[in-house]
Amino acid sequence: MALRQILIEPNAILREKSLPVDRVDENLKKLMDDMLETMYAAPGIGLAAIQIGVPKRVIVLDIEYKEGKKNPIFFINPEIVDKSKNNLSYEEGCLSVPGQFAEISRPAKCHLKYINYYGKKKEIQATGMLATCIQHEMDHLEGILFIDYLSRLKKNMIIKKLSNQKKVLERIVV
Repeated sequence: MALRQILIEPNAILREKSLPVDRVDENLKKLMDDMLETMYAAPGIGLAAIQIGVPKRVIVLDIEYKEGKKNPIFFINPEIVDKSKNNLSYEEGCLSVPGQFAEISRPAKCHLKYINYYGKKKEIQATGMLATCIQHEMDHLEGILFIDYLSRLKKNMIIKKLSNQKKVLERIVV
């Protein structure tokens, strides 16, 4: 396993649509293992492959990690079949939008079809925080970030702040 670099907004790659995976092989499993290690090290509870520059429809999640346990879930080619009409709001953050948080409203439940780490077709009924995390990560597969749900003014302020932080980091010479 290897740590990968997480892309930070603004970055054109983060706005790309991810492509479906045609088969689960050792290379894909290595990618998912690297994603998981990168997510834990960040630390985070979800990561989409596009966030490390790989435009594949792959997500790793572990919402129990923040409680000190590890229970990762791997989603390949996830597809939301149904969403509830009622919404829940959570304060969301993102590894690609570091240090920024906002209250985002999303469907409280979703029914999802996907392929797991071992290439098996699966379905899950997700509720609450798991449903929110799945939808957040699936947005990444479509080139959407949580800040896209904010007003134009808030979004632009966040992007400007992140751009300025990147400029400072890029100037550091070792």
